[in-house]
Amino acid sequence: MIVLVDTGVLVALIDPDTREHQWAREWARRLPQPFQTSEPVLTEAAFLLARDGFDADELFALAEKGVIQIGLHFEDERAALRELMARYRNVPMSLADATLVRLSELHRECRVFTLDEDFRIYRRHRNQAIPTLMPEE
Repeated sequence: MIVLVDTGVLVALIDPDTREHQWAREWARRLPQPFQTSEPVLTEAAFLLARDGFDADELFALAEKGVIQIGLHFEDERAALRELMARYRNVPMSLADATLVRLSELHRECRVFTLDEDFRIYRRHRNQAIPTLMPEE
């Protein structure tokens, strides 16, 4: 199984003051690594961490330790990402979320490790629920 990691989980792993910190750390130890993610997810995480006084160096450290790796390249998936964002315009879907939905389409055996309830709304391949791991599941 491939684990796709979302912004909120990355922030929770790094920021001990988040409500989900212990939950995220416990699950991160149990799940197979490296977690797949995307540059937009890392950008969102870096922004949120900086807002809360944390250095983005922690994200680089996760990559250097082999905990996370980039699993999708924008240029290769641009058309599919554009279509997803148009389909979910009313949610609205962020580019980061679109990359994770697209990764879930590319990897049949995956789970999205997330705090974002929107992943209960999103569908891969138009009509398939996306397997997730989120608090209280």
